[in-house]
Parts: sequence; C-alpha cells; structure tokens
Amino acid sequence: MLPSSAARRAGLGAAAALVPAALACRFALVYRARTGHPRRHEPLWSPADLGLRYEEAVVATGDGLGLPAWFVPAGPGPAPAVGLVHGWESARDRMLPHAQFLHAAGFHVLAVDVRGHGRNGPEALPVTAGEFAADAAAAARWLAARPEVTAIGLLGHSMGAIGVLVAGAAEPRVGAVVSVAAPADPYRLTRQTFRLAGLPIPGLLAWPLAWLTTRVVLRPRGHTVGEVSASRAVRAIAAPVLLVHGDADRVVPVWHLARLAGIRRAARPDAVTESLVVPGGEHSWLFESADVRAAVARFLAASLGGPLDPDAAARAAAATPVARLPEPERLTVLDEEPGGLRSLLRLLRRQPPTRPNPSTQEA
Repeated sequence: MLPSSAARRAGLGAAAALVPAALACRFALVYRARTGHPRRHEPLWSPADLGLRYEEAVVATGDGLGLPAWFVPAGPGPAPAVGLVHGWESARDRMLPHAQFLHAAGFHVLAVDVRGHGRNGPEALPVTAGEFAADAAAAARWLAARPEVTAIGLLGHSMGAIGVLVAGAAEPRVGAVVSVAAPADPYRLTRQTFRLAGLPIPGLLAWPLAWLTTRVVLRPRGHTVGEVSASRAVRAIAAPVLLVHGDADRVVPVWHLARLAGIRRAARPDAVTESLVVPGGEHSWLFESADVRAAVARFLAASLGGPLDPDAAARAAAATPVARLPEPERLTVLDEEPGGLRSLLRLLRRQPPTRPNPSTQEA
C-alpha cells in the first residue's frame, strides 16, 4: 500500500530537518580534526641567549607525561616563583621575555612546553584548554617541591591564560594568577574563531554551532565546558588575580577581560581582582610595555612576597629592557589567528589529518 500524501510530506519534512543537523555534526568533527592538533614548533632560544642562568627540567603531569621545562633561579636564596604557560602553537621560548623581567624583579621562574607543543611529541587526542590547565597545575606542583621556592604564582598567555586560571582554581598552592589575553569561555572562543575565519554564519546559527562544536572538541578527553571555562574559574579562585588585555586585540577582543573581571567581582567581592587594559595593545607582546612589566611585578610581589617590596619589584621590571625574540614568519602569523586558523573554509575543503599513533609518539 502506498503511503498517503500526508505521510510522504511528513517523511520529507523529517529528512529535511535532519540535513542541517548532519551538516553541523560534520562541521564540528572536521573542526576538531583540523584544529585540535597543534603544529609543533621547538624552542629556538634558551634563557642563556638572554644571559640567564638556568636548569633543564622535566615537569611530571598527573597522567604520566614529562614536560620539558627551564628553571631560572632568582639567586641562591629562597624566593617566590612564577610558572609561565605559553599559548596555542607556541613554546616556552615565547615566554622568555617574561622570565627576563620577572627574574630582575627577584622571582624564580619556570617555563614549560605544554603537551603537544614545543619539544613534546604529538598528542593522539585533541589538545584543549583542559590540557593547558593540567600542565599549568603540574608546573605549580613541581615548584612546590623545590626547597628554594617560598610561594607560587602562575602567568599564562591566551590559551595558557585559561590554563593558569583553571589551575589556580583547582590548585590551593597557587598564591597568585596573572592572566594575559584570556578568552572568557569556550563558547565565545569557538565563536570568535568562526569570525576570524570569515565564515558568513548569522549569529542565530553561529551560537548553536559554537555550542555543538565546543562539545565535540572536548568530548574525546572527557572534559565538560564548565571545567575548562575561565569564567567559572575566576569565580572559584581564592588567590589574587590580575587580568591584562590589549584594547586592540583582534584575536580575543578586550571585552573578554571586562566579562571576566565583572564575573569575579560579583562572585568574590572581597577577593583581590586587578585589571589592566593596555592602550593600543594587541594579542601578544604586551610585555614590551614598561607599565605592563611594572604592574605584573608589583602585583606578584604584593601577592607572594619576595626579596623586593612591590614598588622596588615594579621599578626593576620596568627598567629591564625586553623585546620579542626573532622568530620564523609562521609564528608571527599564528599570533594573529589562534590555533593557526587561516580559514575554516579552507580547512573544511581538506581531508582531516591522520591521527598520530600513540606507540610512535616522541618521548
């Protein structure tokens, strides 16, 4: 018996409704495959290139990895320490200018390569803000085991900033957090990558697509959106927090700072929450501003104590000449688009990469 016209119309309607959902799932899977595995760039510089004495180190993570790191001691005596966490498709040498002025201000410094970055091997599963947070927490634990370390702070940039905020909420030994150019939450970060890619997705469609895509990216590691959200983390951090952002940031617009600061002050009105907006500052290289160096050093010295009082630490940091290190053009381009996203349109036309075999990963 042939189906009635009404039944046929209902079937066609159901099929038509499934097509957009199938396309959205396909988009999210390709997005995850193409953007969840960072291109690795080994460090090109070491602390010695800046005249800093250092130790090679390996930071053990909670899941059994060993992250390559550099420990730059402030001197022979006890002092507070700051763990530095770089951003996406970057490496620990990108944080050396921070190490330079923090060392001058009297801090021990630890710079790590986040998993899937620098001299680490490739990851079989997507790398997310959850992994940046896990590795930031591992850096804090490593510092806590050092007898010369009196207190611990964390400083991160971009994805690394999410990492230090989430780690600061989870790790009670972290006494201060400096967040530079942090995205406010995973949804807004995913939505921003759509804009950077120039995808003509109307807002009413972009937000549901960002919602789905974010969950698809996080699912292989078992993360929830809340677990990797800077907005949730700032509510939970008891330690002092300094939020730094450039007002000309095209990658993570400056309103992300306002959102994070507002959420934290509403949730923890008695906690220390400082913010610094850098006029003309872009996504990276904010450390080139003497005002930024002074503010970071003053905040950390006030929060952690140390051999220098806050004003002296600020003067020492501001007086330290720092500059971005020469690097291949590819890293300069990556700074302008998070995750090395040139265009999701181009990515969607390409085949997803073959996932690395964990048995053949580098040590």
